[in-house]
Amino acid sequence: MPEKLIFELSHKGRKGYTLPKMDVASGSAKHSIPDKYIRSTPVELPEVSENEVVRHFVRLSTMNYHIDKGFYPLGSCTMKYNPKVNEITSAMSGNADIHPLEPQEAVRGALELMFNLSEMLQEIAGMSAVSLQPAAGAQGELTGIMLIRKYHESKGKVRSKILVPDSAHGTNPASVAISGYKAVSIKSNPSGTVDLDDLKQHLDDEVAGMMLTNPNTLGIFETDIVKISKMVHDVGGLMYMDGANLNAIVGLVRPGDMGFDVVHINLHKTFSTPHGGGGPGSGPVAVNDKLKDFLPVPVIEKQGDKFVLSFNKTNSIGKIHSFFGNFGMLVRAYTYILSHGPDGLRNNSINAVINANYLLSKLRNNFVLPYKARPMHEFVLSADMQKDRGVKTLDIAKRILDYGYHAPTIYFPLIVHEALMIEPTETETKETLDAFAESLLKIDEETKLSPDTVRSAPSTTPIGRLDDAYAARNVNVCFPERGPSDKE
Repeated sequence: MPEKLIFELSHKGRKGYTLPKMDVASGSAKHSIPDKYIRSTPVELPEVSENEVVRHFVRLSTMNYHIDKGFYPLGSCTMKYNPKVNEITSAMSGNADIHPLEPQEAVRGALELMFNLSEMLQEIAGMSAVSLQPAAGAQGELTGIMLIRKYHESKGKVRSKILVPDSAHGTNPASVAISGYKAVSIKSNPSGTVDLDDLKQHLDDEVAGMMLTNPNTLGIFETDIVKISKMVHDVGGLMYMDGANLNAIVGLVRPGDMGFDVVHINLHKTFSTPHGGGGPGSGPVAVNDKLKDFLPVPVIEKQGDKFVLSFNKTNSIGKIHSFFGNFGMLVRAYTYILSHGPDGLRNNSINAVINANYLLSKLRNNFVLPYKARPMHEFVLSADMQKDRGVKTLDIAKRILDYGYHAPTIYFPLIVHEALMIEPTETETKETLDAFAESLLKIDEETKLSPDTVRSAPSTTPIGRLDDAYAARNVNVCFPERGPSDKE
């Protein structure tokens, strides 16, 4: 039976609370609150009892899929398990109950934690300085491109374009455009890496920099990265690394050693802070000596035995987030790094690569593998064979829900037709990977024997197949048994 809306459970006069009798005269609020802040009509809230509220939302929560419930093979977002020790440390009073407007003397411990985390991220990235301000990877990207722009301004010429591979995340060209640059696409070669000949044709004194993910969005390591960095540097450009896939190389190779000048680090992807539901996120930016003077303010400095906030950066790009960033995420990442240590972080990267290659070995004979190079932490298949049987990638993604899994990323990167991007992450067991692979193989068999089953999926979820295009354009969905909503 479909779950009713909370307003459908409402009955006039029913309450889930009891308030004490008012100790001020009725209507006295009108004399102390400006008229513009007083409602002219009662607020529309459901009237339900406490147990009805609790049961309603518990029922909804059991319908929701989440990382504590099952496996996310979700490349590009890395929905990985979040260790519970992270939640314990972030909930400690000294971390959870402080306020960003408190005087620095009262939050020295928080400043020390952020300073130490910055030092760790510098070492991991092979860079000279870090800003913890950016609230997400995309904001980290924007910050990085703003830093590149500021660098060229200091040299007397802003330049006009940023080079972006055709396999890049969509936020890359968006960050470029917002920063006032023109995004220039660079082709991939048959191996799935940057085409050096095409890159060479686009290099000139208008190139401010190049954005590159390594491993790239196909999960393939750019083996020519040192050569690419030199080519860009030779024309005066800078190298930006999209750190979305850093979790594949921590402890194995550092962005700074590959020639990058700036990199953003997604704490949820690499250091297990929660992700999903809209945030909060965190995307610290690490830079080398060329860019450290332009970092956002404030920066945390150690002065003797004290940690202080310094605004003394005359060439800074300014603030890019309120206060000092999403502190709760920083505590979680700090906990994760300390829990694992250098060897543990390195082993996590190795496990991510092993898991991806193991899963690929189970699936590669039943799907098209457009790029044959050995992947790192993720791989991209094509459902072209299944499309020839009348079943699209979208249908396969919907059918996976019936087997109890969240779907992987689909139709990305754009250079792969009918793409299925699969990233198991380092936290999953062999048994989980085997079960997921078996489900995909069964779906492949269904595309041969009963394609209508796949095309009509999902059939076991609380809500069946939706019209995605309609839903995206009409937030106030029409419920057939109730008729259109009043606001539709």
